[in-house]
Amino acid sequence: MKVAANIKYLKISAQKLRIGADMVRGKRALDAQELLLNMPQKSARMIAAGLKSAIANAENNYSLNSTTLQIDEIRVDQGPKLKRGRPRARGAYGKIEHPMAHLRIVLDSGKDQPKAEVKQPTKSEAKPKVTTKITNKKRGLK
Repeated sequence: MKVAANIKYLKISAQKLRIGADMVRGKRALDAQELLLNMPQKSARMIAAGLKSAIANAENNYSLNSTTLQIDEIRVDQGPKLKRGRPRARGAYGKIEHPMAHLRIVLDSGKDQPKAEVKQPTKSEAKPKVTTKITNKKRGLK
């Protein structure tokens, strides 16, 4: 079963947040939590908070065991930018942008419901094979 947690409007650039996300992608949830606690970056603290929320969602809402959870997807998207400015020399305007990011963490318990069997198409339902004619003739020349 998959459980997700979304954290929006984090005051960090998406590029910096992706560095921390790449470190924990595909790991077990508890191992990732331990790894993030030992990282000094600001992004690690933000991802750890999101991971903690996703684990709490799994335990409280779906009664899943936290030891079996694994990070299935961790996605970082760019959020809006706060646009500010500052006066500069000779009447110029210095543009200052404060970027934000959105974080989505999806955990998987590994216990999925059995999938329905995929029906194989019969010959009458199958698509006909399309062939294309390839010529060596150059365009515009006769």
